Amino acid sequence: MSVVRLRTWYYQQFDADPSRDVPAEGFGGWQNAQLELDLARTAFVLMHAWKFGPADAFPGLHRAEDYIPRAQTICRDVLPPLLAAVRASPLPLIHVAFPHYAGRCPGQARTLAIAGPDPAAPAPIRPGAVAERLQRFRADRAFPGSQNRDDIERWWRQADFPHEARPADDDWVVCTSAQLAALCRRLGVDHLVYGGFAINWCLLMSPGGMLDMSRQGLICSAVRQAVTAVESRESARGERNKEEGLWRVCVAFGFVYDADDLIRALGSPT
Repeated sequence: MSVVRLRTWYYQQFDADPSRDVPAEGFGGWQNAQLELDLARTAFVLMHAWKFGPADAFPGLHRAEDYIPRAQTICRDVLPPLLAAVRASPLPLIHVAFPHYAGRCPGQARTLAIAGPDPAAPAPIRPGAVAERLQRFRADRAFPGSQNRDDIERWWRQADFPHEARPADDDWVVCTSAQLAALCRRLGVDHLVYGGFAINWCLLMSPGGMLDMSRQGLICSAVRQAVTAVESRESARGERNKEEGLWRVCVAFGFVYDADDLIRALGSPT
């Protein structure tokens, strides 16, 4: 049997209490239960784990991306034992990356042999002059900032996997939602457990993220200790955006696991 039971976190988004000043305070909130996980139909997805480079080499990148120190801590402390447990288990390990560095990995070639070329996408809508000026204003004044753009582009041209999470030859590597969906169909996977960066950004809405994959019918869950979030000035102290991101996972896509619980479960299939 490939089914294990482990502590599984969910969020009880009911019942609102109209008698309260804030009805949502009647919700049950965070709960956990011992639930099944079918190792034969689950894959671990590590999404957008990057080698960021030192702050003195790419200062603009580090000024714009507040989560980098947290991501580096996760790469150093959380991912090595978690990935080792996944690789020793029946779970496929799937890396979501970008073509300009993923193409060097054998796992990307094996994925492309299964998925083939992506369907042609419609041409993007051509922006008008006002829309172009608004987008430039956002890039200069909201994110990432005109003073940071060159450093970010320079880093992006040499982006790569961190050494702690470099794909092994037996790992899978995908770059698009279509590739990930095709791989899941071939492997018989119906549940994706995510780690990577960031839970409220790439893992949510980039190609291969939870929004696209949930539309393919997959359960999309996350490992609490293996993710961080893009935080705002107001949320950074206390990492409130990460908490909101994990809440969204539970009410929209799947469940949340603790790394230690998942590692133990992967070592004891019944």
